Amino acid sequence: MSTPQIGTAAAQFGMMGLAVMGANLALNVADHGFAVAVWNRDGTVTDNFTATHNGNNRFTATKTFEEFVQALERPRRIMMMIKAGAPVDETIARLKPLLDEGDILIDGGNSWFKDTQRREQTLSQEGFNFFGSGVSGGEEGARYGPSIMPGGRREAYEYVRPIFEAIAAQTDSGACVTYIGPDGAGHFVKMVHNGIEYGDMQLIAEAYDILRSCLDMEATELADTFAEWNRGPLESFLIEITSKIFTVKDEQTGKPLVDLVLDKARQKGTGKWTAQVALDLGVPIPTIAAAIDARVMSSMKDERVAANKKIKGTKTKRFRGERGKLITAVHDALYASKVCSYAQGMDLIAAGSREYNWDINLRETARIWKGGCIIRARFLDTIMQAYERTPELPNLLLDVELGPSIQKAQSAWRYAVTTAQTLGIPVPAMSSSLAYFDSYRTANLPQNLTQAQRDFFGAHTYERADKSGQGFVHTDWTKLVREEQQTGERREEEV
Repeated sequence: MSTPQIGTAAAQFGMMGLAVMGANLALNVADHGFAVAVWNRDGTVTDNFTATHNGNNRFTATKTFEEFVQALERPRRIMMMIKAGAPVDETIARLKPLLDEGDILIDGGNSWFKDTQRREQTLSQEGFNFFGSGVSGGEEGARYGPSIMPGGRREAYEYVRPIFEAIAAQTDSGACVTYIGPDGAGHFVKMVHNGIEYGDMQLIAEAYDILRSCLDMEATELADTFAEWNRGPLESFLIEITSKIFTVKDEQTGKPLVDLVLDKARQKGTGKWTAQVALDLGVPIPTIAAAIDARVMSSMKDERVAANKKIKGTKTKRFRGERGKLITAVHDALYASKVCSYAQGMDLIAAGSREYNWDINLRETARIWKGGCIIRARFLDTIMQAYERTPELPNLLLDVELGPSIQKAQSAWRYAVTTAQTLGIPVPAMSSSLAYFDSYRTANLPQNLTQAQRDFFGAHTYERADKSGQGFVHTDWTKLVREEQQTGERREEEV
């Protein structure tokens, strides 16, 4: 492909789907000087959108696929912000007969990365370009600058790069978009991003639960505490909005609105995908898995209410320690646990990159998460620097800066987790993070017994610790146990 030439005779970008994300992305593109053709399945939505927003004549409203395609300059750049799954395949099937070789289709939804691989392979064989582009930042991010994670052919990326770099969030490290890798790489990274997000949100919820349950913190004090935390190493979008949530009062009752929100957290599936892929690739992500389990447990509201009346917990009901010490401990536990969650996510991305030959740059991945996306946080700078120091870093816990910071926090981390468990406060993600930390730093885990059990009942073999690299062996454990018993009996007879 030649160098992209932005024309003016026709729309330079096409947006299919004008729900919240699609509409706001279209507005974002237009704000940066690009003419946009828009289409929505419900033509009334298209009419309302252009009637409301077409004061600068940047939008071309289209009602049919034919009109939409004809309104775009070549090579056409078409972004689909529609429901993942069958609707994407159906839309592609309807578009293909109308497209020309070299045209670019972009799926901006949360699609399963293997679907993206399949679609990219099929379309590339037919002369088209297909991108699976993760978009993070929600409604506000889409409107004013998201984090974008595109995966597809590198040559074709040059045609979408000027637009993506213009509309992405901007930080001191540049636009929050980069070429992630071939075929499904972009959607894979977005999937893991969402898994980290699950872990992050659960960890914050657990910190909140310890503070309210142990220290009886009211909403005002919680707001101040999280606002203060947001001025330090925990600074992040999620900590910021958490502090703001505690300031909102219900108009009907005057109570903190958060206290009236039912404790049933929903999910859209990307977190579950992350856990499934981690199992397939053999990457431990206990913090993220615990966060998913916590959402599932929260959905069992009626069952939990019934169980609360029948199952008694610890007899210790009140926290009797030093208030300030616990607040500091919860802060440090939250920081250390969050780093573990990111470490697990980055390890999973690295494993996916190796498995599918994507050559994903982890430093760049951390960089584009600094702005626009939901998990943007101050310590992403530190993560960037970690991969600058050691591009092939096996785990963030081994970094010369992050590692010592976690070790320094571990005493307070253990205190916070122990306090919660003593009082019967569930902290599945924090305790899973701590177990991950302890497991990773332990040279000799008890799985020697696990492997012995597997060999005993299923002849699954094992490796000898004293003969490393000499292959697998099997022991007839039953025979040896019997011989040991017989030897013992003979000794007793001799005595």
